[in-house]
Amino acid sequence: MDIASEAARLRAAAEAKPMRLPVNRRVDESHHAVTPDGLSVWYTIQVSPRRRIQEAVFEREDRIPSDDECRPWLDQLIVGARATEAPSFPGSTTRRFEVFESAS
Repeated sequence: MDIASEAARLRAAAEAKPMRLPVNRRVDESHHAVTPDGLSVWYTIQVSPRRRIQEAVFEREDRIPSDDECRPWLDQLIVGARATEAPSFPGSTTRRFEVFESAS
């Protein structure tokens, strides 16, 4: 799978259909990709009157995704900002990264 082109597709889907907070919390499959080795990647943009949030979520069924798996995706998905990893539950197989921006 070509990460750059798949990340571009996810970014375009998120820009075309951002989630409007607090009412629209539904994410459709156009914001989702699965690599041949089973890494599930979700990318959304969430907007509110004061904030714009970029969020990338990485999931595996059998283990937590590694930095080596997440970093290439983050470099392509979140451009011009540094994502911060959100805390997760012990034993979770999900990692979530976010960027909070002031709405313009």
